[in-house]
Amino acid sequence: MRLTTKGRFAVIAMLDLAMHAQSGAVNLTAISERQRISLSYLEQLFGKLRRAGLVESIRGPGGGYVLSHDAAQINIADIISAAEDTLDATVCGGHADCQDGSPCLTHDLWANLNKTIDSYLRGITLQCILNQRTYHNNSNEKKSNPEQPVTLINLH
Repeated sequence: MRLTTKGRFAVIAMLDLAMHAQSGAVNLTAISERQRISLSYLEQLFGKLRRAGLVESIRGPGGGYVLSHDAAQINIADIISAAEDTLDATVCGGHADCQDGSPCLTHDLWANLNKTIDSYLRGITLQCILNQRTYHNNSNEKKSNPEQPVTLINLH
């Protein structure tokens, strides 16, 4: 199982979009500059996020992207699933045919890990992370600065 740069950057970009949602459509150049992610890479990611129904594109002057749903309704598992081909710890892709058509000795271990990871990420929404980030910043007596790159923090 690998959580690749695609998945990580997709989560960061979606968090940036959620942080700036009150300003209307956010263009990818702004996200690229704030988060230091290549614009062409973001364009690829947002194509996938749009096809998955997580964002909508707004054309014309002042255009860009907006979240398709409230930040409290978009979970991290859906973002990663849209960006990644798969997030799977099994060798067989979950088909239980890892060893000559039969499950390998550790198939159940990895399959259960997949379920645990999926359940964990489905339980965390963009809003949860934004709330945690605000709490974290306030507890350190810092003002939340949406211009700083997003840093993912431990939620548990």
